[in-house]
Amino acid sequence: MPDTGMSLDEISVLLVWTAVAIYTLAFIAYAVDLARRSDLAVKAKDAAQVQELVGAGAGGQATTIAAVREQERRASSEVSAAPAQRPRYLWARMGTSLTVLAFLFHLAGTIGRGIAAERVPWSNMYEFALTGTVLIVAVYLGVLFRYDLRFLGSFITGLVVVLLGGAALAFYVIVVPLADPLKSVWLVIHVFVASLATAFLALAFALSVLQLMQHRRERIAVERDINGGPRFLRTLPSADALESLAYRFAIIGFIFWTFTLIAGAVWARDAWGRYWGFDTKEVWTFIIWVLYAGYIHARATRGWRGTRSAWLSIIGFIAVLFNFTIVNIFFKGLHAYSGLS
Repeated sequence: MPDTGMSLDEISVLLVWTAVAIYTLAFIAYAVDLARRSDLAVKAKDAAQVQELVGAGAGGQATTIAAVREQERRASSEVSAAPAQRPRYLWARMGTSLTVLAFLFHLAGTIGRGIAAERVPWSNMYEFALTGTVLIVAVYLGVLFRYDLRFLGSFITGLVVVLLGGAALAFYVIVVPLADPLKSVWLVIHVFVASLATAFLALAFALSVLQLMQHRRERIAVERDINGGPRFLRTLPSADALESLAYRFAIIGFIFWTFTLIAGAVWARDAWGRYWGFDTKEVWTFIIWVLYAGYIHARATRGWRGTRSAWLSIIGFIAVLFNFTIVNIFFKGLHAYSGLS
């Protein structure tokens, strides 16, 4: 093989930036898909208005609202449809194909970083961003076999472009030997499970944001203006269906986060001789656990549904991002493994 003059780590960086570029193309394709769905919504609205004129004086407005409700019901049922039975949205399929291609480059870059470092690729902020974002995409693509969540494509790929591109620009560090406390099997278990939890919580976050938008559109449609809100929302599942999906993913993420908290305590006992020491990172990991525990408990037993549950899910994921960025960079503690000088 000819000598390219590039190290394995440099090749890894090139693969990562290639993935970012393809994710950007996927984001554009998914955005066009949402625009096309908006056109479908306009056509459905026009058809409903024709029915309203025909039924004027005999419940025409009710006919229009019923048509909108039927569109929402159909969109909600399509989410659980088998892949062969799903609507064949051309731009959504293109976006998914590009996401798969970007994921392969992304995965290759992540593995390449691990091989270059001769260890798992998640011992500093740059490497954790590599692994965390690749798992977000992996979970999204895996979930597509069960649920048709392609309407989340622009949100997921946009989030990955921002997180992965930002990490490559701001957090990249050369490969260095592991710090002594990280030389443990718990590095493999604890951080990987935390990354997997983050991936599921990111999906719940995206669904909760759409839930808030859909809830507002539905409320406006009933109270004031049948045409309120972004048009593409009319082709998406109802706010209740989005909330149910977000809740399912949040539960899975919460289970993994609970294991992360327990595994971290066991690792702390091995590394520092105590299970808990009120280190900043430990405290924020527990705060995140409390937020999601409160979200799950409140929704299951206290009837906290609708916008209140959505905001709890959103605040929980903001805390996850805060824990990864602000806490790692600006707070000193035993978990100061950002790799940044």
